Amino acid sequence: MNTTKTSLRNEVRKLAEEAFHLKLISGYGDGQDGDEYQIVCDGKPKHFPLENARLILRNMITSRHERELSWSK
Repeated sequence: MNTTKTSLRNEVRKLAEEAFHLKLISGYGDGQDGDEYQIVCDGKPKHFPLENARLILRNMITSRHERELSWSK
């Protein structure tokens, strides 16, 4: 695995950990394919390419933070 893919996988793992602790997802882990990452939402595991997983997790976390900010106004 090259360093770019390794750093992308590490970033996805950190985002997944944050999403898990925010209770946005119920599980996560490496996919069977080295280019995939598994995200569990609503009890349903789904495999995504690393780039897509990063985008999905970022969007989930950002949306959560935006909702929290709107509630605090």
